[in-house]
Amino acid sequence: MNTTGDLLVFGAGGRVGRAVVAEATARGHRVTAVVRDPAKHQDLEGSSVRLVRGDVTDPESVAALAPGHAAAVNATARLDVPSVGHYTAAARALLAGLPEAGVGRLVVVGIATTLETAPGVRVMDAPEFPEEYRAFSQGHVAEFELLTAEAGQALDWLMVVPAMDLNAEAPVTGGYRTAVGTVVGGPGRIAHADLARALVDEALRPGHHRVQLAVASRV
Repeated sequence: MNTTGDLLVFGAGGRVGRAVVAEATARGHRVTAVVRDPAKHQDLEGSSVRLVRGDVTDPESVAALAPGHAAAVNATARLDVPSVGHYTAAARALLAGLPEAGVGRLVVVGIATTLETAPGVRVMDAPEFPEEYRAFSQGHVAEFELLTAEAGQALDWLMVVPAMDLNAEAPVTGGYRTAVGTVVGGPGRIAHADLARALVDEALRPGHHRVQLAVASRV
């Protein structure tokens, strides 16, 4: 795995995407920041950041942007289209476009409501869980299932899942705690900067593969 190459970040204009761009460039990496409308995110562009228009749900767009990158991060979120439709379309496009371009590592951002609180019981399965949030969470469930079922050997992937309280105001601890597939014990919060640290770590120095990796700020 190339740990010194460029990082391709889809959804670079959002809070998580911006934090990933900042973390990667602070480590000396070059970043291709992919957004739907570059005119809205001109502040991202810099000496180490190339700002481009792209569509994570279009395999041709993914394949055109990906060559030369060590890894890709999908930090996109859409509230204007059905969640299942967006995340499955993105997963299919990334599964097709990244290997075609020779990129072998993908890290996607999940959501804490899909994690287990007990064997076989997810946060979103609670009877009192709001139905509108369950519908959005289902998009990440479908994404994870599709990646599990359809990713070939050419693409090593991971879903990094931030703690329930993903908070721009949370203290930055400079580290993170992890659990595989389950809610991380202890304080269930994480700062965007700490999440970005985990995402860049796993993109460029992979330690986990083809699972949900829950992350929470270091206590």
